[in-house]
Amino acid sequence: MAFRATINRILRHRRFPNSANSTLHLTNNTRCFSHAPSPSPSQSFKANDKDPHSGSSSLKDNELAKFAAISDTWWDSEGPFKPLHLMNPTRLAFIRSTLCRHFKRDPYSTRPFEGLKIVDVGCGGGILSEPLARLGATVTGVDAVEKNIKIAQLHADLDPTTSTIEYCCTTAEKLVEEGRTFDAVMALEVIEHVANPEEFCKSLAALTNPDGATVISTINRSMRAYATAIVAAEYILHWLPKGTHQWSSFLTPLELAMILHRAGINVEEMAGFVYNPLTGRWLLSDDISVNFIAFATKTQNTI
Repeated sequence: MAFRATINRILRHRRFPNSANSTLHLTNNTRCFSHAPSPSPSQSFKANDKDPHSGSSSLKDNELAKFAAISDTWWDSEGPFKPLHLMNPTRLAFIRSTLCRHFKRDPYSTRPFEGLKIVDVGCGGGILSEPLARLGATVTGVDAVEKNIKIAQLHADLDPTTSTIEYCCTTAEKLVEEGRTFDAVMALEVIEHVANPEEFCKSLAALTNPDGATVISTINRSMRAYATAIVAAEYILHWLPKGTHQWSSFLTPLELAMILHRAGINVEEMAGFVYNPLTGRWLLSDDISVNFIAFATKTQNTI
């Protein structure tokens, strides 16, 4: 109850500098987002396809089918994944800043993640895995859609720097069963597509090393999100295929923070993503009413 009261109070009385680059404080020792250098700039799922999510899993078969149907377009920057391509530099700026601070790395280094093991859960075609590898991380990309993994591997093999990425058609739950752990766990734009967010977050926590980090981005369950992320993006602007998102599957920032807390990882920072239609760019913001990203850590004594 004390945790819920603290989160509610902070969400009601957010105080931010007058800057687009700031983050929501969820704990007393939370630090603001720091300015860090940004990195340089089908067919549906079939029953006879490889089924990595048999047994215990938080996945939805209909969600897998949706993404399998458009898997050939992952690297088409003007295709169904155009919003993710546009958002990717902003996501990476947040990840670079928070991970460099947490792991005490030089944010001005060209390869600040050298020596860090990072898993990209729900990696899709690898549009996040590849820049993480270029920043020096040892990257494992996992996705339950076999076609996504094939596309990701083919694209990564075009560059010696990204050809080292380990891509696996599997799930977070299966990685836990295998005893895999990582310094940092990424799950961007994934949790809104799983059947059981609580179990999914438990798996993310189990994959995170003690003193490691977890980064999750998703969409807020707000009326503004319904209007922009579903009505506008899917039915008016046609940025995304219709039916990509279900409003009832979204989580509020409070709900996500509490689910992660119960899983044993504590949210330290949040930031919102806002789209500027004049520049066609996404910016980090204190506005978490639609798209938002959370940075969380797992302490040594976390079970």
